[in-house]
Amino acid sequence: MKYTVHNQQGKEIGATSLPKTIFEVPMNSDLVYQVAVSQQANKRVVSAHAKTKGEVRGGGRKPWRQKGTGRARHGSIRSPLWRGGGVTFGPRNERVFKKKINKKMKQKALLMVLSSKVKDKTLIILDDLRIADSRTKEAAALLNALSAHQHSSLVVFSKPDQGLTRAFRNIPRIKTLLANGLNVLSLLSYKYLILPKESIKIIEETFTKENKEAKEIN
Repeated sequence: MKYTVHNQQGKEIGATSLPKTIFEVPMNSDLVYQVAVSQQANKRVVSAHAKTKGEVRGGGRKPWRQKGTGRARHGSIRSPLWRGGGVTFGPRNERVFKKKINKKMKQKALLMVLSSKVKDKTLIILDDLRIADSRTKEAAALLNALSAHQHSSLVVFSKPDQGLTRAFRNIPRIKTLLANGLNVLSLLSYKYLILPKESIKIIEETFTKENKEAKEIN
């Protein structure tokens, strides 16, 4: 499959072949939804926590004697019936929201979303990605040249680069990510995927089963 390649000035300079195993995978919306929900659940941080009557301080003695006062009987001011007492069925930080998804399912869903980027024409492939002196001004000019400045974009690097990260990090609605760290939730959260041509090989080596098996044999 041939796909247009742009330079950093936004001009079309040729085409590259995209692997079918990555960019021509039929969509299964149910699988993509399942993987995205599991990622959101696994990122969830449980902070709300209410104390039960056993965790509230005080209330060690009976507030008043059992009989003869004319008042209702009580055993402790830590009871949920009392103001400042424990909470019945309140939120607890022991709750676990994690959802397990098989590795093959995650990889398949990722390839489906990458294929949808090609189908929707929201994949932008660059011949190279270099920004001098980590300047945000140059990074913004690159996005303007690619007509991606008006939308959210996910910029992928082939290898760690602190300079590129600094150049893009102050631009709103832009996120940077390494090619081997691509995931379904990040791809769905941004409209455009800006991908240097050298990153395609890394994605193929990381997320396709065929290449992994070939490496193990060798």
